[in-house]
Amino acid sequence: MKNMFTQGRLAALIVLVVLVIDQVIKICVKTGMYLHESIHVIDWFYIYFTENNGMAFGMEIIGKLFLSLFRIVAVVLIAWYLTRVVKQKPRVKNGYIVCLSLILAGAVGNIIDCVFYGEFFSASTHTDIATWVPMGQGYADWLHGRVVDMFYFPIIDTYWPDWIPFVGGEHFIFFSPIFNFADAAISCGIIALLLFYSRYLNEGTHISSNK
Repeated sequence: MKNMFTQGRLAALIVLVVLVIDQVIKICVKTGMYLHESIHVIDWFYIYFTENNGMAFGMEIIGKLFLSLFRIVAVVLIAWYLTRVVKQKPRVKNGYIVCLSLILAGAVGNIIDCVFYGEFFSASTHTDIATWVPMGQGYADWLHGRVVDMFYFPIIDTYWPDWIPFVGGEHFIFFSPIFNFADAAISCGIIALLLFYSRYLNEGTHISSNK
C-alpha cells in the first residue's frame, strides 16, 4: 500500500486537484458575473470579478505574448525539475514535493486562462456576462487571453489621519491585490519553500531524510 502512494502520484494528485478547483472557480465567476461585479461575503472579503493581462495579483510589467510564452517555458522547466526530484534517490521530504506541485499547478492554472480563454469565451463587460463560444469566436487570439481574478481581501479600509505628512486624508487599503486560486497556490508554495525547504535548492535536493 505504501508503494502505491509514491511521491510522483502525490505530485500528480496535488496538481490535478488545484487545477480543477482553480478552473471551476474561474469558469463559474466568468460565466456568472459581470466584469467588476462585487459580491460582499464579509466586511474584509469580497468576490470581485476582474481580469488582467499581467502577472500574479494583477501586476503588468511586460508584453502579453511574451508573458504567455515565458509562463509556458517556466512551467516546462518546473515540471522537468519536479520529475527529476521525484525520481532521484535518496528521496526528498514530501513537503518539498508539495511546494513544487503547488507552484506548478498554479502556473498551469493561469496559463490555461492565457492560452484558451480568449478563444472559447466571449468578452466580459460591465453589461454582458461571458458565454462559451465556438473556437475562434472569442474575445482574443491564442496566448492573449486574460487571467480571471476574484478574491479580494481589503482587511483594512480606512483613511490616513490628516496630520500625517504627504498622505494625510488619502484613502488607504491594506492588501488591495485581487487574486485567484492559482495565485494563492503559487504564493503558498513559494513561501513554504523559502521558509522550510530552501536548503534543498542550495544542496541540489540531495537530502536523505523524508517526512
